[in-house]
Amino acid sequence: MDNYREDFIARIKKIPISIPLFTTLISLYGFILLYSAAGGHIEPWAYKQILVFLIFMPVSILIAIIDLKVIYHFAYVFYIITLLLLLFVELMGKSAMGATRWLDLGLFTIQPSELVKISVVMMLAKFFHEYSNYTVSDFILILPLIASIIPIYLVIRQPDLGTGMITLIVVCFMFFAAGVKRIYFIISSIIGLTAMPAMWFMLYDYQRNRILTFINPEADPLGKGYNIIQSKIAIGSGGFLGKGLLSGTQGPLSFLPEYETDFIFSFLMEELGFVGGITLLILYSLIIISSLSVAINCRSKFARLLTIGIVTLFFCHIFINIAMVMGLLPAVGVPLPLISYGRTMMVSMLLGFGLIMNAAVNRHRNV
Repeated sequence: MDNYREDFIARIKKIPISIPLFTTLISLYGFILLYSAAGGHIEPWAYKQILVFLIFMPVSILIAIIDLKVIYHFAYVFYIITLLLLLFVELMGKSAMGATRWLDLGLFTIQPSELVKISVVMMLAKFFHEYSNYTVSDFILILPLIASIIPIYLVIRQPDLGTGMITLIVVCFMFFAAGVKRIYFIISSIIGLTAMPAMWFMLYDYQRNRILTFINPEADPLGKGYNIIQSKIAIGSGGFLGKGLLSGTQGPLSFLPEYETDFIFSFLMEELGFVGGITLLILYSLIIISSLSVAINCRSKFARLLTIGIVTLFFCHIFINIAMVMGLLPAVGVPLPLISYGRTMMVSMLLGFGLIMNAAVNRHRNV
């Protein structure tokens, strides 16, 4: 019994304090913003977000201290579970705002597309760890490629183009980080560029409109270009220090759309200004740097690729969301990690950082 207790304490001590610390600070930042967005009320957003954090932050720590082999052996199982959940969404999913992305489980609803991003990272990390241990033909790379394309296709069908594109970017980066030959990326890029005209006509009308609006939002300022114009107004009106919490106007007066989810960074900039925005970016940068340092020190290729994949996923969400609300990218409905209201998104990020902490605890071990 004493041996188990000593092993538990030893594993806890190996967790890099920076990751749970910055995760908590960023989440607290989000709680405050959601409280302000609701006009100084903990309901309806902050309360639910806090509850999810209080439940799954300990789960994240628990993931950090379990044996790396457990995660390794569970990787394909988790992938299959999330893939089945996506199929259930296709068959009996809950629809809202013109999309079918949610699965009603009675007591709560989940968005499987958020979990599938983590499961794809785990699946690829395990495959490339095994692939590095055996001499096989490059032809076998088609297996992880197909396994990645299937969930991406199902997510885009919902439709959720933003999540699908982010997952695709993460998959490409993991293939690159795993050492796949560059010629395959060159061939894929040529095929992708050649297929772009056909892909344009495969998009939904609203998706094509978002791209056209990105090119010229002023063409329809009261219609398709309204969201991004209001977002820019909110960002610009905050100035250097912002108007102060509970003092914003764009969100509470319903000028700024979805200010608790996709456009929460615009809301942040209006109320807390340039200083508030930079503070968040510094916190994001610190947790990314801490996570990358874990990846560098991992002996196991599985743990290293797992960490790289989750960090890439985290960074893509940050970059695309902020670029989107500033009008530098088309609006694709990507939430801001640990800040935007979204319970399944919060769960997936906490699980992801739990896996990174596990890689840190087991950095000297091979699977």
